[in-house]
Parts: sequence; C-alpha cells; structure tokens
Amino acid sequence: MANPLTVFPIPAFSDNYIWCIHDGCHAVVVDPGDAEPVMETLSQRGLRLDAVLITHHHYDHVDGLPALTRAYEGLAVYGPDNPKIKEITHKVKEGDQVSLEQFNLTFDVFEVPGHTLDHIAYYANNWLFCGDTLFSAGCGRLFEGTPAQMLASLNKLMTLPEQTQVYCTHEYTLANLAFAQAVEPNNETVTSTIQNVTDMRAAGLPSLPSRLDIEKQINPFLRAERQQNWPYVEQMTGEKVENTQNAFAAIRRWKDAFKG
Repeated sequence: MANPLTVFPIPAFSDNYIWCIHDGCHAVVVDPGDAEPVMETLSQRGLRLDAVLITHHHYDHVDGLPALTRAYEGLAVYGPDNPKIKEITHKVKEGDQVSLEQFNLTFDVFEVPGHTLDHIAYYANNWLFCGDTLFSAGCGRLFEGTPAQMLASLNKLMTLPEQTQVYCTHEYTLANLAFAQAVEPNNETVTSTIQNVTDMRAAGLPSLPSRLDIEKQINPFLRAERQQNWPYVEQMTGEKVENTQNAFAAIRRWKDAFKG
C-alpha cells in the first residue's frame, strides 16, 4: 500500500517556502526559486524529484529550475506558457489538469492574473498552491495586472471548498494581519489569529498553510464586498468607494503604502 501524501515547506531566501509533496519515495516541488535547499532536503529524506509545479515567472519562484533539470533527468516541469521560463516541459492553462500518476493525484489548473499576467494556481486534494496570488490575510502586489483582474482571480479561488488549505509562497502572515487589523479594527477573528500566528512563529513553526474558511474571515482582500466597511475605507484612503472593485483597489493601494 502506498504511503499517504505529505506536504512540507522547504525554506528559501528570507521568507519563501518551496512546498514539497511526497509519498516517502517520490516528490514534487512547487516554485523552486533556489535549487540548493531542494536538493539538500531531498537527499536527506531519500526522495526522488519527479515533477515541478511553477505558478509564475518571478525569479524567487523559478531560478532553481536550471540546476534541478540538470540534476534530475527527465524532470517534468509544469507551468504557464511564458517564454521567460525556458525549462517548462508542460505548458498548462485554465481548465487543464496535471496528472501525477505516481501519487494518484490530479491538479486542476486555474489562471489567476493580477500579481503577474501569467500567474496560475494548482488545486487537488483540498490543497491550493497559489504562489503570490492569495496570501494568508493578504494578496500579491499588482506588478502586471489590474485590481479588476486580481479581484476576479481571488473570487475564482473563493469558490473552492471551505476546508481548502492555502499553500502560498511567502511567510507574510503577521505583516498582513497587522494591515487586516487596520482595515477592520473590530474584527475579533483577526485579533485572535494574530495571537495564534505570533505563538506559532515564536515556536519556529510556519504560519502556513492557512485555510480558505479562515481567510474569508480575516483577509481584507476577500472582504472588499462588505459595504459596512466602505465608509471607513473611504476615510482612511481618501478614495470614493461605490462598489466592490473600488473598495478592493483602494484597499490594495492602502496596503502598498502601509507601514504597520
């Protein structure tokens, strides 16, 4: 009988997590911005790298690919159709599926532009690997896309099951929660989550994965439709808020300038 699948983070850079899915023998990693910690961890655990999932083209998500494709012959690399990522062997888009037969696991692919235009996310087994689109208590900066695109992308992810575990790529949770508290000072779930995450980080534990049902309670970018918050958003940003898209755009610009 095959071993159950496990997901764990491989830390990289100052705050990245390269997620690794494995069954005790085979492994797949998500967004390997650095090859060295991946190869070292796989060697220590006796794991063979069979596949890589890429969400978008930023260096801290792809720069490990050249070394990994040299080290692991026949490595399957799934990712968006972007010529900047030369190591992609399987280009995938909205509606495609990634079948990892060795794991008996099939990911659905979602196009989620906003942070970048090529951004995609992978969903299977109540696991969402969403790169820099959805963070715990936050969302990615809009480097290439528009507020409307990012809002549509987040709304797409919000249709997934409530128990979906959110595996994003950065340990930004405490900073994001500080902003969430500024947006909704009376949100008791944000306050209690700050304490929980503070305790986890003090113990050396990652704050991730989060869960979609929790995100709907604490993430200001998933709560932009809450009209009761609009007057306060207007007051704090000086921007007129007449609909959810206005609110989302104002909150995103507020976060960009937020010092905590």
